[in-house]
Amino acid sequence: MDNRKLISLIVPCYNEEAALPLFYEEAAKVLSALDYDYELLLINDGSKDGTLDVMKRLAAADPHLKYLSFSRNFGKESAMYAGFCNAKGDYVAVMDADLQDPPSLLPRMLEILETGEYDSVATRRVTRKGEPPVRSWFARLYYKIINRISDTDIVDGARDFRLMKREMVDTIVSMGEYNRFSKGIFGWVGFKTYWLPFENVERVAGETKWSFWKLARYGMDGITNFSQAPLMVASRLGFLMTFLAALWLIFIIVRKLIFGDPVAGWASTICVISFIGGLQLFFLGIIGEYIAKIYLETKHRPHYIVSETNDPDAEKIR
Repeated sequence: MDNRKLISLIVPCYNEEAALPLFYEEAAKVLSALDYDYELLLINDGSKDGTLDVMKRLAAADPHLKYLSFSRNFGKESAMYAGFCNAKGDYVAVMDADLQDPPSLLPRMLEILETGEYDSVATRRVTRKGEPPVRSWFARLYYKIINRISDTDIVDGARDFRLMKREMVDTIVSMGEYNRFSKGIFGWVGFKTYWLPFENVERVAGETKWSFWKLARYGMDGITNFSQAPLMVASRLGFLMTFLAALWLIFIIVRKLIFGDPVAGWASTICVISFIGGLQLFFLGIIGEYIAKIYLETKHRPHYIVSETNDPDAEKIR
């Protein structure tokens, strides 16, 4: 009987046909050299290329490899959640298939966890080499903003790549919210985390699935999931605009009564109306974002649906 501790490695995949064989070769080499039992849990997030075929081929040759294939593309957050729900390891890691999260860091991460001082070892990039300067600037600004206005701690340069103890993973699984932002959830649940820095690594194959606008949308999800600051800004600015409008109305009435001076200038009036109308629509949009999230939560739809797997014990819908 194998009494070694089990490591589960969760790998969300979307159109990673080219990168996945390279990742598997590197990850299997690192894991097999460790004095731990392990399972590779590959999540096919509705890929449109041959990613699933690669998973099946690899699984046929390696009993350590399990795969879950979604019925459609549910998104990386759902893929990560499916991995957490189905991982059986004493230690659970999540990482990307493009080798931007180096498997070679795993031995050091395990060494840190085995000291018993930490519950999680998370990675952060200390450089953004190869990334467009504009994206890097916005990323740094985003981390500053969200840490200031939210009740969670997200380190600048943080990656999803981290290794966690079973207790932390079980806590994350218990947070069954539909609108998920894992970087925020990792910080919100607490637990003692060691931050392991590493140099940025270029994608080994294929193309990134994250455009600037997808990242911006994902970032906005993080803010609305973990902060009420936008709603507070909307209400306070609304109060301020109402107060200023009241003062302006009093000024116009007094001016008319004392000087008999009619209000002139339709252009300035239109500008003011347009400005206030724009603010109203903008903040209605913010409120709409929160209402939309409430709407999605109340539907209680599953986070993912598994259409095919080689694991008979897999939780196929959650």
